[in-house]
Amino acid sequence: MIPVVEITRAADAVPLAAALMDAGLPCAEITFRTAAAGEAIAAIAAAIPEMYVGAGTLLNVAQAQTALAAGAKFLVAPGFDREVVSFALSRQVPMLPGVSTPTEIGAALSVGLSVVKLFPAEALGGPAYLKAVSAPFRNVRFVPTGGIAANNLAAWLAVAQVVACGGSWIVKRELIDAGQFDTIRGLAAEALAIAAEACPAAAPASRREP
Repeated sequence: MIPVVEITRAADAVPLAAALMDAGLPCAEITFRTAAAGEAIAAIAAAIPEMYVGAGTLLNVAQAQTALAAGAKFLVAPGFDREVVSFALSRQVPMLPGVSTPTEIGAALSVGLSVVKLFPAEALGGPAYLKAVSAPFRNVRFVPTGGIAANNLAAWLAVAQVVACGGSWIVKRELIDAGQFDTIRGLAAEALAIAAEACPAAAPASRREP
């Protein structure tokens, strides 16, 4: 699971990251949809360095540079922007460009990427669409994002080519703004439980059956 976070106050970043860590989910994508993104990433990187924090909704190289300077460990974009992808590759930083068509998947392959973000996943046609569009690309793996929630997470994770799912339902902006970090912790734990049941071999050792 990759929680997709839209945060308006950088002061909320560390409590949010702590809630996710407490639930057993040491990962978050802080989207550049707000002005607080860079500061939020920097706060998490400084306070909880073991958190695998990344930057999302990157639309240009300048945003990617800001994200890396703040301490982002991976980059995510809504589409396949060759300049942003080339920048990430030049810095040897993991990059997930958004794709939705065979042409875009092929473009990612052409620059050496084998893991991409499928976006907007549900609107494109759900798991059935991914199974169809990925058939010619046996070595590509996907991180579906967009429209994913607790009620369809297992169906997405059941697709062999899916390595993770991105979602905002466990870190809704209104929950963060209201300081409801206990609720976020519970939603993250619920998502991890769904993922562990759908993919038992990938569950953390502490969460597997003896």
